[in-house]
Order: sequence, then C-alpha cells, then structure tokens
Amino acid sequence: MAQFKIFGLDRALIPRREALSDALHGAAMAALGLPETKRFHRFFPMQRENLIIPADRGEDYTIIEVSLFAGRTRETKTLLMGEIFRRFETELGIAPGDVEITLTETPRENWGIRGLPGDELDLPYRVER
Repeated sequence: MAQFKIFGLDRALIPRREALSDALHGAAMAALGLPETKRFHRFFPMQRENLIIPADRGEDYTIIEVSLFAGRTRETKTLLMGEIFRRFETELGIAPGDVEITLTETPRENWGIRGLPGDELDLPYRVER
C-alpha cells in the first residue's frame, strides 16, 4: 500500500494532473510492485501566495508525500525516489531539483483498509522487498 499527496502551484499542477499520476504510479509499480489497479493519489493545487517556493526552485516546484506500509528496504525506497525523479524529468520536463519527496512508513496494523486492519489484508504484492 502506498498513498501519494502531491502539492504544487495550481497553474503547474492542474494541467499535468493525469501525467503526474501516470508517472507516480509507473514509479510505484516499478519500485514497489504495486498492481496497475492500485492507484491512490491526492492532488493539492495551491495558489502562489500559499506555497513558499525556495529561491533555488522554479515554478514546477512539487512536493510529494508518500505514506506506505513499513517494511521496504532502503534499496527499494531509494529505487522509488529515483524512479519518481527520472520519470518526472523525462515524462514531464520537471527537473529533479524542483521535486521533493518524503516517505513516511507506518506499521500495517496502523492502517484501516476495506474494513480491516492493514496487517490482516491479503495483498497481491510483497511489502517486504
């Protein structure tokens, strides 16, 4: 399981929402082994006055927060971040310097999904990888 929150300027985020979702999900499938049908993305387009952009970032500045089950290796998490950076640059033209990613891991038992605690779910993919 992985849920993505994507923050950015409304004028940069809204027109590319579908392409951003495709790039993120492609990265999640490649790095985390998520199924094609498991896409959990929430977009937060912000007006310029509500997003303070550091001086060394551009108008494409994008913040990605990923909540995921605990248990992935450092290598898997590094692969996920690398896939996001690469896909954003090649598929969307967003430079890696304009992307910030935070991964927050939570034990499966702390998730409630489809009426069950996350550690009781039968998943079609491995988390411990």
